[in-house]
Amino acid sequence: MRLLVAALASELQAFPAELSGFDRLVTGPGKLMAAYGLTRALDATRYDEIVVVGTAGAVDDSVESGIYDVSAAIQHDVQDLDGVIGQHVSLPSRVETGRDGVTIATGDIFVDDADAVARIRGLGGVLVDMETFSFIWVAQKFDVPIRVMRIVSDRAQDGATQVWDDVVAACSAQLWEHMRREYSL
Repeated sequence: MRLLVAALASELQAFPAELSGFDRLVTGPGKLMAAYGLTRALDATRYDEIVVVGTAGAVDDSVESGIYDVSAAIQHDVQDLDGVIGQHVSLPSRVETGRDGVTIATGDIFVDDADAVARIRGLGGVLVDMETFSFIWVAQKFDVPIRVMRIVSDRAQDGATQVWDDVVAACSAQLWEHMRREYSL
């Protein structure tokens, strides 16, 4: 059995309510809600794989529209005791899925301005979201393989919040088609 995970119900709106071989989890947005929701689910049931789907902003101009597998996640909204951005006091600076793909920067803010984009690019992120670091970290703690597929919903620049609201339904439909192909559903 696999666990299909999204932060927001709207990211799963094109998916069937019941999906053979998958349980479904919507955690809510942000790192804490992601960690809490996934931890509760993994405490209750042992899964063969966690499959995360959802939207992300692109922070690298070379990243085209489309769906990307995530290989690693960093945090863009933390700093250590020496003030080093991207380094946490007690968590690893980077978590990896073990898959080929892109690096995503996770933080508890919706990125929609050029200054934040420049800072995140400087840390090595090409996509940005609010949950992936937590999902990967929790999956590692439970020793469950994880796959994270993020679709570019916006360019993480001024006005991205309005763009995201307009495109989430289309993003969900594209993610569902991708899932159907990838998992023969």
